[in-house]
Amino acid sequence: MSTRETEPVAGAAQGADAGGASGAGTGPEPGAAPRPAPTAVDRKRQPSGDEARGRAMRAAISVIAEKGTAAVRMSDIAAGAGMSTGHILYHFGKKDRLLLEVLAWSEADLGSRFERAADEAASPAEKLALFVRYYLPRHPGDERYALWTQVLAQCHDDAGRQVLTDLSDVWEERLEAVLREGRALGQFADVDPTEFVIRAVAMLNGLSGDVMFGRARWQHASAHAFALAALERELRPAGRA
Repeated sequence: MSTRETEPVAGAAQGADAGGASGAGTGPEPGAAPRPAPTAVDRKRQPSGDEARGRAMRAAISVIAEKGTAAVRMSDIAAGAGMSTGHILYHFGKKDRLLLEVLAWSEADLGSRFERAADEAASPAEKLALFVRYYLPRHPGDERYALWTQVLAQCHDDAGRQVLTDLSDVWEERLEAVLREGRALGQFADVDPTEFVIRAVAMLNGLSGDVMFGRARWQHASAHAFALAALERELRPAGRA
């Protein structure tokens, strides 16, 4: 699961995220997808294609975070996006498909931004720091992470569970790729990749719950710095201070 910091989202402000590390820039807060203010619907010029889908998705993330899954209505999303309810129904089909659709879009957007940032990183250590930044929520109001928790709380059929598994697997694969690169360069200890990823993700998920819950311990300390230091200790090559 993830959230984070970044540059503006395609079409509006795109930021991950999911939360923080060295060198991710100074864009909007990682977990906070831009909250669109309700706008008047111009029925003569409704957006189309990627523009419409992106606008609808960003509005949905904000409305779901604000109202919760049970109370959200298609008309609420339409108002936030400045689109007609019919146009929203065209993109989402029906409400019970809404959450997975929005989460998948959010994660694809976030993942592409993490990968661009990682491509510019100077070392595996910087990529690890970026991974933690994009994965952790930065505050209890993190909209992207709130979406994750609300989707996980729903009952899903086999297809829905597979979507959630695939979304989680992608982040684990990214972390394993960073680990393997660091090991190959002799910058990380020779730990077992599968076991390391399981431990790392379990820790990050636990910290994420703490941050979202608003635990007092993270009001004056950085969950990101704590997590990164723990991972760096485990990955420090033997004999290196």
